[in-house]
Amino acid sequence: MNLKTVLTRDTVSLHLKGTAKEEIINELLDILVKAGKIKDREAALASVMDRERKMSTGMKHGIAIPHGKTAAVTDLVACIGISDTAVDFDSLDHEPCRIFIMTLSPIDKTGPHLQFLAEVSLLFKSSEKRAEILAAPTSEAVLKILTE
Repeated sequence: MNLKTVLTRDTVSLHLKGTAKEEIINELLDILVKAGKIKDREAALASVMDRERKMSTGMKHGIAIPHGKTAAVTDLVACIGISDTAVDFDSLDHEPCRIFIMTLSPIDKTGPHLQFLAEVSLLFKSSEKRAEILAAPTSEAVLKILTE
């Protein structure tokens, strides 16, 4: 899995406006819809919210990785959003989140989905990387940090 092949300038958004979990999820879905990555927004939303009901995707260190499996995509798609303010995402460490990575994958493909989640979680273990991403002035800068 290569983040360069999944993330583009069109799928990176700085300054998310949402102040609650569902608002952030909707903003991230809007990014993917605008980038032409999702065929059925409602089906995509249902899969992500269903996953959130089972267990929150708020991780640690201010990162959330909302994700789902849906027929609304034919291949793995992803986007990243950065919020200027921390948002309660029911995280494992009970801390609010500012970095949000959404991924959607087809129902019948497990490999790429798991590979992407593993790569992203490894990447964000570095407090330096997290700080660089939060300070990045542009989408291009975020992509550069993620793919170095």
